[in-house]
Amino acid sequence: MTKLFTATVSAMTCAAWFASGAMAQPACVTSQAKLPAGANSTDRTAPFFIDTTGLDFSTAPPTRDPRSANYPKATELPDGTLPPAGAEGNFIVGPTHDPAPETVARDGVPKGTVTTFTMSSKDSTIYNPGLVRDDPANCPNGSIYATTTAPGDKSNLIVTTSRPGTWTREVIVYVPPGYAPGTEMPFLVYGDGPSSAWKDLAVILDNLIHAGRVPPMVAIGIAAGGQDAQGAQRGKEYDTVSGVYTQFVEREVLPLVEKSANVKLTKNPEGRATMGLSSSGAAAFTMAWFHPDLYRRVLAYSPTMVNQQWPSDPSLRGGAWEYHSPWAGLVPGKPEPVLNVKLGVVSTAMDPLGAPLIPNSPTKPIRFWFQVGDQDLFYPNPANPDGMHDWTLSSARMAQVLADKGYHYQYLFTKNAKHVDRPTVGQTLPYALEWLWKGYPGP
Repeated sequence: MTKLFTATVSAMTCAAWFASGAMAQPACVTSQAKLPAGANSTDRTAPFFIDTTGLDFSTAPPTRDPRSANYPKATELPDGTLPPAGAEGNFIVGPTHDPAPETVARDGVPKGTVTTFTMSSKDSTIYNPGLVRDDPANCPNGSIYATTTAPGDKSNLIVTTSRPGTWTREVIVYVPPGYAPGTEMPFLVYGDGPSSAWKDLAVILDNLIHAGRVPPMVAIGIAAGGQDAQGAQRGKEYDTVSGVYTQFVEREVLPLVEKSANVKLTKNPEGRATMGLSSSGAAAFTMAWFHPDLYRRVLAYSPTMVNQQWPSDPSLRGGAWEYHSPWAGLVPGKPEPVLNVKLGVVSTAMDPLGAPLIPNSPTKPIRFWFQVGDQDLFYPNPANPDGMHDWTLSSARMAQVLADKGYHYQYLFTKNAKHVDRPTVGQTLPYALEWLWKGYPGP
């Protein structure tokens, strides 16, 4: 059985690779983190425009100015501080990111238990078979940086190295101290379970639960199927804008959690939260968006609200970018004709494709905390200059549309912070978890 190890977001870069024998091969193609060659950065009336306003290209990725006209107005906080407890809206956090005291284990604080089990695509109904992408040896994700896009559509990445395969994944289950078997519990599902970003989660939950700042809860960390980005199992699970991943969690993961950890999980959507980083952060929001009947509390670091969905969906060509913004391939003021079939007759309508989801949908009962860094990802794949791969801009636009629709949210723009910035996670995760569970009944 082939075993795929979960790729983390740190695998956006890779070292030179070598084939069998002593003959050296060309260096591994890596993330560029700069304006792709041939990108449209001058004509905002043309398709696939990339706006570079307020970007400092002396760093890689470029550093963004939070006061840019492209970003919503935000309250700038004194360095080293976070917003008041429970505050909503947009905030700018300073460049110093000391770890929160709740990240350190304390004497006298009861400790929860952590168990793990593994799952295989061979036993799955929803993700069987999985996706395997044939990357160069010792070059994680290397093949996606050598891809091309469909003729005339820079948003449609052509990946030819992806094929069916088998994956295994680890599931990590935290059960709070003092749990009485049979008691129905609120819970938190988080993606990229083995990531180093979550290394202090059990300690944080021990401390917060002991202090009564969050309810006693079960935390369920689910590893991705394998690899990263387009053409990989992780990308298929996390970047697809649909309810499929939610069904995988509900039907295949949670029953095993209840059985293996001897816990009972609540059916109340107010007691169910999702959390993730990068693409699993986008998946956390997608779980609640398509199933607010199941999940209503969402927490995300550097969420991938960009065009990472693969294969391209003609009805949603911008992937998660279309949560907040139109597909970037449209010419402003010139909507694409759409072929419709009615009563067997093909006709042309002038309804534009790509109308963003959040602005054009009723407000849903979702509570959302999310963070992005001033040096977050910027067009990591030079072959994909589609106007929809700026992580910082995507979060800023999410904040704007959420505010316009009256959502309960908090958005942090963090200075001196890269993609899924580990110091920022250590500084903010205890605070964010407390914000996330505001309004839920205490123990």
